[in-house]
Amino acid sequence: MDPTPDHDPGAAVPSRSPRAQGAARIALVLALAGLGLWILHAFLPALAWAVVLSIALGPLYARAERHLPRDRHNILLPGLAVLLVAAILVVPLVILGVQGAREAHDLADFLRSVEAQGLQAPAFLAHLPFAAQAQAWWAQSLGHPAAASDLLHRLDNGALIGLSRNLGREVVHRAVLFGFSLLALFFLFRDREAVQAQARTACARLFGPRGERIARQMAASIHGTVDGLVLVGLGEGVLLGIVYAFAGVPHPVLFGAFTAVAAMIPFGAPLAFGLAAVLVLAQGSTTAALAVAASGLVVTFVADHFVRPALIGGTTRLPFLWVLLGILGGVETLGLLGLFVGPAVMAALVLLWREFTADAEEAP
Repeated sequence: MDPTPDHDPGAAVPSRSPRAQGAARIALVLALAGLGLWILHAFLPALAWAVVLSIALGPLYARAERHLPRDRHNILLPGLAVLLVAAILVVPLVILGVQGAREAHDLADFLRSVEAQGLQAPAFLAHLPFAAQAQAWWAQSLGHPAAASDLLHRLDNGALIGLSRNLGREVVHRAVLFGFSLLALFFLFRDREAVQAQARTACARLFGPRGERIARQMAASIHGTVDGLVLVGLGEGVLLGIVYAFAGVPHPVLFGAFTAVAAMIPFGAPLAFGLAAVLVLAQGSTTAALAVAASGLVVTFVADHFVRPALIGGTTRLPFLWVLLGILGGVETLGLLGLFVGPAVMAALVLLWREFTADAEEAP
């Protein structure tokens, strides 16, 4: 009698039910996705920036791709595009940093003179309603060297040193993330067609026909946000920079750049031109300060109430209230990246709501 083996390698392994296999696959996918997000969580903002830039610059890149033939490895055009993006983003920061270093030297000389001689009262105090009380308070608090020196010595040198160290660490960290964003942007440009095809296939398989519509709506919202925030903000900065130059605002180019960046955030431009008006008023020119404030109010009113709603709302078919909520909520949650991600999420939610209510109306 032959011994019967305990295990036959050729025997068929009993299969589980399709429902159990589906549950196991879903659990494996969720586990791997969670692990991948945990590994990449420090670089997710950089990846998100690369995606936003690739979507925003996609039409320009496609136009350049039609005029410039691809090389063998498709490296030249993506590399040039990434270098151009880096130059546009880095050169203004370098100029501002150099100018800031010069201003820091002038500020140090100013603080030394204040500590030695006191801080003289500005001319505009004489035009205030309570001019005598304001000038007396200024003379008592800051006008003589002892009071000014006591105020300056209240600054905690240790805290300033710690602040400078943290600032240096943040600069290095942001520079690394910026480099990673440029690297990811290069690969998104190089494999642009394959990535778009895979994204459309994934949306269609996961969500059906609605998935592709949602993806297109989110991409359109990013285009509209770039046009409505970035381009309009740059326009406001140029116009108000010209006003600053004629009104005698110190460093009008820097203030124009600051205004352009602040104008990209809703209700941020008044902070910029308000500060410029205060500086002009401190120089004793009340008429020029009023001109700066009035010009800023007119430019921002036209931009915020007519130009931006037409650009953003017309592209995304999204009411401006939801655009505004998406921008403010995105900035509060994700920082500067939320300027673009917030409206995209709001556009997708509004599209889902419209399709849901349309289906509900058609059901009866």
